Amino acid sequence: MIYTPAPLTGEDRSVLAEIHEMRRQLASVLRAPRRWQGGLRRTMLARAIRGSNSIEGYLVEEDDAAAALDDEEPLSADEQTWAEIRGYRQALGYVLQMAVDAHFEIDTSAMRSMHYMMLAHDLRKSPGRYRTGPIYVHDEKRGLVVDEGPDADRVPALMAELAESIRADADLDPLVRGAMAHLNLVMIHPFRDGNGRMARALQTLAISRQTIVEPAFSSIEEWLGHNTEDYYQALAVTGQGSWRPRSDAHLWVAFNIRAHHMQAQTVAQRLSEAADIWEELDGLVSDHRLPERVTNSLYEAVLGYRVRRSGYMKMTEVEKHTATRDLGRLAELQLLRPQGETRGRFYVAGDRLREMHTELRRRRRPLTDPYPWLLRKLVEAAPRVLNASGSLAE
Repeated sequence: MIYTPAPLTGEDRSVLAEIHEMRRQLASVLRAPRRWQGGLRRTMLARAIRGSNSIEGYLVEEDDAAAALDDEEPLSADEQTWAEIRGYRQALGYVLQMAVDAHFEIDTSAMRSMHYMMLAHDLRKSPGRYRTGPIYVHDEKRGLVVDEGPDADRVPALMAELAESIRADADLDPLVRGAMAHLNLVMIHPFRDGNGRMARALQTLAISRQTIVEPAFSSIEEWLGHNTEDYYQALAVTGQGSWRPRSDAHLWVAFNIRAHHMQAQTVAQRLSEAADIWEELDGLVSDHRLPERVTNSLYEAVLGYRVRRSGYMKMTEVEKHTATRDLGRLAELQLLRPQGETRGRFYVAGDRLREMHTELRRRRRPLTDPYPWLLRKLVEAAPRVLNASGSLAE
């Protein structure tokens, strides 16, 4: 037996309906090709990679996460962190491909393959293989065991049941199904390491199989990365320290629905902002008689990214000499500001682009919380369980 969803409340159904309406509006916008969509898609994926890995303590700048998408080297991430980021990028690439494959099914082999992609750089972590012994989560501050996974000999059967539940629950709202896939994989703790990242990637994959919006715009990994403590609290309250599949999972499901609603609001704002930024950048490009190909890099600079010649060459498909000339011209106009020397050189936003970024943040509206009572409820429930303060997910 694995965790099963509690019946949805009227409030849940109302919030889900709002999410799906926001997604329909988003899909309608994305159906009409616009020049800025590719850049926005890339930054959304970078934020998902950064968010999911930051939960486990692997911290990278957003532009380094974007560099992983392009098979570029990082500007600031250390070697170990970069190996983890690249592994996650590999698994996310698999998710993006399988999301649109009508013949693909989520089974235990697919999940184990995803785990191998994530951790193949460190064979000590047994990538792709189930754990063979017990697994505990310790609270180092108190010297206590705060969570214990089910016995290792039960893992294969539990994972098979999880895979079957994802395939069989066709009538379940995909956002609820994704939340339960996430919860069950975390609680089974099938692998020696990487369970949290696997659970979040599996959630994205499960949702993407039955949603009208592609994974870059439907994942909540970025949101979870920005709300890590609340995320751990929701897991701890639901799990109660050990394998208890009969526990009520409603708070966990509501927490995930809330995350989807707030991330959908964020995506809607970013679409509007991207259109506004590109319109202003098009004006700058026209005024200075610059080639249109520079606009995407200027957009990323507005967002705070560091622009590299190698990345610019790949993005624009131009030769080294042309890239050097383009970036030099942008620096001459003070739209970009060069940093570093020779091979280590990169470019950051100049004063005009930084002003655009400041104005962007000033106009940003606060998000609406569809469950204003939920975080208080999690805090009230927390004293009844031992909280691992962050270790539970991985």
